[in-house]
Amino acid sequence: MALTAGIVGLPNVGKSTLFNAITQAGAESANYPFCTIDPNVGIVEVPDHRLLKLTELVQPKKTVPTAFEFTDIAGIVKGASKGEGLGNKFLSHIREVDAICQVVRCFADDNITHVSGKVDPISDIEIINLELILADLESVDKRISRVEKLAKQKDKEALVEFPILTKLKEALENEKAARTVELTEEEAKFVKGLHLLTTKPMLYVANVGEDDVTDATENDYVQKVREFAEEDNAEVIVVCAKIEEEIAELEGEEKEMFLSELGIEESGLDQLIRATYSLLGLATYFTAGVQEVRAWTFRHGMKAPQCAGIIHSDFERGFIRAETVSFEDLMAAGSMTAAKEAGKVRLEGKEYEVKDGDIIHFRFNV
Repeated sequence: MALTAGIVGLPNVGKSTLFNAITQAGAESANYPFCTIDPNVGIVEVPDHRLLKLTELVQPKKTVPTAFEFTDIAGIVKGASKGEGLGNKFLSHIREVDAICQVVRCFADDNITHVSGKVDPISDIEIINLELILADLESVDKRISRVEKLAKQKDKEALVEFPILTKLKEALENEKAARTVELTEEEAKFVKGLHLLTTKPMLYVANVGEDDVTDATENDYVQKVREFAEEDNAEVIVVCAKIEEEIAELEGEEKEMFLSELGIEESGLDQLIRATYSLLGLATYFTAGVQEVRAWTFRHGMKAPQCAGIIHSDFERGFIRAETVSFEDLMAAGSMTAAKEAGKVRLEGKEYEVKDGDIIHFRFNV
């Protein structure tokens, strides 16, 4: 399931440093079919302790984690919505991603100049958010001018569409993102088709200095970002991009020792990957056999045949049933045989909504 998060930010906020960490920690592209990766796209493995536990239990010939894509979006400056700087490129790239990770500078460093002359994370956020809003407002205005004429002619579709567009226009003119507008289920389906930039979920990434990596509670910049994000109903992840770049070069025990020396349990990059995964409503199910233990990405709410189709379209087309056991039940039983004997392996049909952590064996016939 190819979903991508775009990394955005003003110049000199640490965006490129963070993306370098992502690409250095990237998954081996050969493991993933059909993944010719552009230079500005990094694939990373989604960290998941359950995959390690399943591997220990099953002892397969190989283990394949699920992966996630981050896209390094061209830098933005004030006026991007009017084509300033690389504005048009920035906006076109952001239309192609599913979520936005906005890197915000929360560190002071006299050696790294700030585009505005001073470190002000809220001003930085507002510049980017406003450019997205202005771009959306232009799109909505263009559509309204066409739809309004049709609505006056009593066109049925236009009569439904016009009030929705008016609602969006009002919010955007008040510098509110389109995602803040309350919509019915039917209205939301329509708005999704408009591909507006501000409907995309946003995650704020507070980039701090090395001294704040273990505890950012005393960092005033971070606190301001958290307060802003709370009003925006968004999450904040604190990272030190400079340290993440160093961590990305390490593996295994060496990485664990480095994290231990820093006094942190988990890298900021791992937290970022998981937070972005969650932001998009994604979850993981597993297939487990002696040949391969593998993690698969799916969206919350997907039913068993759809999840089977993620592996291969034939699995969905010829779906019969899904032999399913939860990760917790399998671990408690100690083996698949024991889980079956304990009645923990269920036979689920076409209407079953797959749960995060399910271990599934699909039965199909084509």
